[in-house]
Amino acid sequence: MGREEDKPFYLQLNESIYARIQKENEEQLAISSLQRRTARGDFFFKVFAAVCFSLGGYYYGKLIPNPPDENSTAPLDKVVPPKHKLSEANMEAAWIDLRDIVGRENLSLDKHELESHAGSSWSSHPSQPGDVPYCVVRPASTQEVSAIMKICHERRIPVTPYSGGTSLEGHFAATKGGICIDFSRMDNIVALHKADLDVVVQPAVGWEHLNDELAHHGLFFPPDPGPGAMIGGMVGTGCSGTNAYRYGTMKDWVISLTVVLADGTVIKTRQRPRKSSAGYDLTRIFVGSEGTLGLVTEATLKLTVLPQHTSVAVCAFPSVRAAADCVFRVVGAGVPIAAIEILDDVQMQCINDAGQTSKTWKNAPTLFFKFSGTPSSVQEQVGQVQRLAKTSGSVSFEFAKSEQEKEDLWQARKEALWSVLAKSQGDPDMAVWTTDVAVPISKLPQIIEETKEKIRESGLLGSIVGHVGDGNFHSIILYNRNKDFKTAEHLVHQMVKRAIELEGTATGEHGVGLVKRDYLPHEVGQNTVDAMRQLKKAFDPLCLLNCDKVIRATLPKEGEVTEW
Repeated sequence: MGREEDKPFYLQLNESIYARIQKENEEQLAISSLQRRTARGDFFFKVFAAVCFSLGGYYYGKLIPNPPDENSTAPLDKVVPPKHKLSEANMEAAWIDLRDIVGRENLSLDKHELESHAGSSWSSHPSQPGDVPYCVVRPASTQEVSAIMKICHERRIPVTPYSGGTSLEGHFAATKGGICIDFSRMDNIVALHKADLDVVVQPAVGWEHLNDELAHHGLFFPPDPGPGAMIGGMVGTGCSGTNAYRYGTMKDWVISLTVVLADGTVIKTRQRPRKSSAGYDLTRIFVGSEGTLGLVTEATLKLTVLPQHTSVAVCAFPSVRAAADCVFRVVGAGVPIAAIEILDDVQMQCINDAGQTSKTWKNAPTLFFKFSGTPSSVQEQVGQVQRLAKTSGSVSFEFAKSEQEKEDLWQARKEALWSVLAKSQGDPDMAVWTTDVAVPISKLPQIIEETKEKIRESGLLGSIVGHVGDGNFHSIILYNRNKDFKTAEHLVHQMVKRAIELEGTATGEHGVGLVKRDYLPHEVGQNTVDAMRQLKKAFDPLCLLNCDKVIRATLPKEGEVTEW
């Protein structure tokens, strides 16, 4: 190889230039690589910093509470829908927890039992396939109910309460699944304070059984809804019955309640005195709340003394308006009768056809009067009513002269629902829709007459029965589930709409449940319903207790609400 100095000058110059260019290229590549690494580092650093900032913001955001909602009402479209946890794993784990509380024998997964705890053949809410609970739980004490609710609160499981199962408006349909708490084991009369005229009972005590026991002490509990009703459900719906005209409704006879709230907290609303001005009247807030605010596990009830003497009178009229006019006259005259019941001509025909009473009745609108007091005062009341009935055009008047006659005359009133059901002749596709409304008593003749006309136009068999002394009446409509449901639904809608237009109510004593829920805004106003929603939220923030009843928890689907 030749020496460097032997190479021609031009060749040495070219090699020098090439070497310099190569070095410059290498330096450029090194700089470019460094720049790329730095850009990637900047990018990942920025991402890392953003993630850390977000996590830090979330953490400190959780530490700092949100500003409180300052609105007095809560419109449905602004409310976050409830988020329940109904996965199979969560429910199975809850089942084990519940078994440890009540015992395996007091838990049921039986399909037939689940369905029977979610609806009934006499309910006006048509059962949906999914409206059944995961299981039925039967606690035996307030402490067990509290423990159950603590589990449901922790696991976000909805709860449907159940006592007598006699309600009519879908009150115990398990629309959210979850569990059903059946109070049937809590059926004790806890304490009778005869000198104070009050009694403490558990929710599964039936009013009929209670009165049988109280009769031994010369006492009775006046609210008398349908047979089979229990104190828990009676508190929930704020029921009444045939004695409401004289004695008032359920809210007038409840002194105090022991209630388990949605998170398992146990509260007592009052002590035992008959009156108190100590704070908010939580007792009346829970009466009529239909299990949406808390679960009643004990009730302290007022009692009264059995009247010395009772009697019954029955009088028929040429028309429903004439019968209703008689009611208006009797109430206006201040006659202190115990009850006034109306049965229209269709109802009397059904009773005669059923043949379950000891006599045959006139197929005419009929008033049933119950009298109570001393023998002389009862005799005076009967005479007053007889004169007023004659003034209103009565075509007959019978009054009981013995205990047996009293039972015979009042028996027809008790047979009203069952005599209409008998018209179905055992057809499983036939059902009854029993609904009620109440209006100011001066409007009673008008709405009863209008309702009868609407029933006639519908082509369905429907009767009018009512506690008309306080403006409350029922319609019992027989229909075919497959063919006539929409007709029956429209008929009830017209009846309720007319009652509200006459400054009345969508429900006098049956409660709201699911069926009457969307009439509340028309009756009391949307702001009032939104205020109720805030009350529900305060007692049950997760919407676990009888969710969707009384007020909606979620927006309705298109076409779900009947147009007003």
